[in-house]
Amino acid sequence: MAYADTLKAGGFSPQQAETQARALAEILDRQMATKAEVAEHENHLQHAIEVLRLEMKRDIAETKADLTRWVIGAGVLQTTIVVGVVLKVAKLI
Repeated sequence: MAYADTLKAGGFSPQQAETQARALAEILDRQMATKAEVAEHENHLQHAIEVLRLEMKRDIAETKADLTRWVIGAGVLQTTIVVGVVLKVAKLI
């Protein structure tokens, strides 16, 4: 182990250097993710992003439909009011 050799060169006894190197290796093994774990998390995140993308498209389509209904309704109401006002004015003349 290169780490143990570096510790020995720095003045650690061979036993201290080997023990320190093993302890560090254990810590790294427990805390470092493997390539398979990283790939699994990446796949999970890609799936979650795709689900959110589809939900967002659905929500946008629903909002667009709602907005279209409101705009058409407001247009019909506005047209009705204008026609009513014109007819009222026509009766006054």
